[in-house]
Amino acid sequence: MAGIRGKPNKGGKYQAWFVDFNGKRKFFTGTRQKSETLKIAQRLEDEHRQIRLGYRPPPKSSHKYRDKSFEETAAEYIAWGKMQGGRGGRAWGKVHAAKKEQHLKLWKETLELEILSDLDDLLPRVEAVLRKLKEQGRAGRTIRNITDALTTFCNWCVLRGYLLENPLANLGAMDTTPKSKRRALRPQEIRSLLAIAPEHRRLLYEVAILSGLRVAELRALTRDHLDLEQGGLWLEAEWTKNRKSGFQPLPLGLLKKLEAFADSGLVPKLYQQFYSNFAYPKNALLYVPSHAAREMDKDLEAAGIPKVTAEGKVDFHACRTAFVTLAAEAGANIRELQTMARHSSPEMTANFYARTRHERLSELAEKISENIFSGQICAKSVQRRRVESTKVEPKLLTNNELQTVGGNGGGGIRTPVP
Repeated sequence: MAGIRGKPNKGGKYQAWFVDFNGKRKFFTGTRQKSETLKIAQRLEDEHRQIRLGYRPPPKSSHKYRDKSFEETAAEYIAWGKMQGGRGGRAWGKVHAAKKEQHLKLWKETLELEILSDLDDLLPRVEAVLRKLKEQGRAGRTIRNITDALTTFCNWCVLRGYLLENPLANLGAMDTTPKSKRRALRPQEIRSLLAIAPEHRRLLYEVAILSGLRVAELRALTRDHLDLEQGGLWLEAEWTKNRKSGFQPLPLGLLKKLEAFADSGLVPKLYQQFYSNFAYPKNALLYVPSHAAREMDKDLEAAGIPKVTAEGKVDFHACRTAFVTLAAEAGANIRELQTMARHSSPEMTANFYARTRHERLSELAEKISENIFSGQICAKSVQRRRVESTKVEPKLLTNNELQTVGGNGGGGIRTPVP
């Protein structure tokens, strides 16, 4: 017979039990209301009685995992991700794995998730948390990332039979429109930035702007990835964001500077000087600060470059925006831009990274106006004027000319002579 404990647990929730269709007593954690929890236990027992009598089909195998610890299951999920959770069966990146772990811990504490049965009727509770995050001013993309940790965990549980279905399957999409956008540095601003930056950061900025590589990718580069013969950098699937290996071309002059800098032995000295406990790869190609955006802010201020304008803000990731924009202005088509930026779709390249400059749009507007109002003559007008200028006017022949043409003075024909 269904029953309930007299006192709540440390989380303030009541534990109850019911007799399942196999005649075994099953315990579960209910709500903070004792009467409500008892009603849940009685309902569950009635459902199992109907199964025992044959009125309802037996439950799926997922029901035997209802009492499985949420924390242990989450740890199992993280371990799976670190081994093969990424694209192509590769491991998650370190940052991605750390974020997943952090977000699942947040959900556990916020929703007081103790066992997998606590995931029942999860949707309204999650939506309430998301509304609070929105009210706190969290960006839409951040909220989506936090939510994805729990959604993907539930999907993983369904595939393994731990859950019958994903309780967040009907969760609506989040508006991920960024609050601010990045702008592309102009060539003059880039020259000013490189002129004031110390050598190690100047080289870092050059590679970032001319390759579009992200901070983590730049930090993972070693001397072995440098290829002067092929003219670029080899990228490994282990540390690229899209988890695909690739090759990023660079100007030969920059490659030679990178080779000299890497062979000088300055990189490990810089890491030891500024970040003695910071993990960096052996034979690192570049010195990348732990907070590259913060270091760049100092250089932007020294160069007199505004961090925020009407066009957007400038941070380290804006180097990637500058790279895509400059490549487009150099004449690359959308397919070439997508390949160089290593994006999964041309929409990502065009909508999020390529920028249109106001001065360039002004130039185009001037050219359109010039073609209309500058007095230039179109092809048809030119042909028409040429024909009119060469048109021959009729001319009457004199008597002597008529005699020559017609053979007699009175029988000649008046023919126009050019």
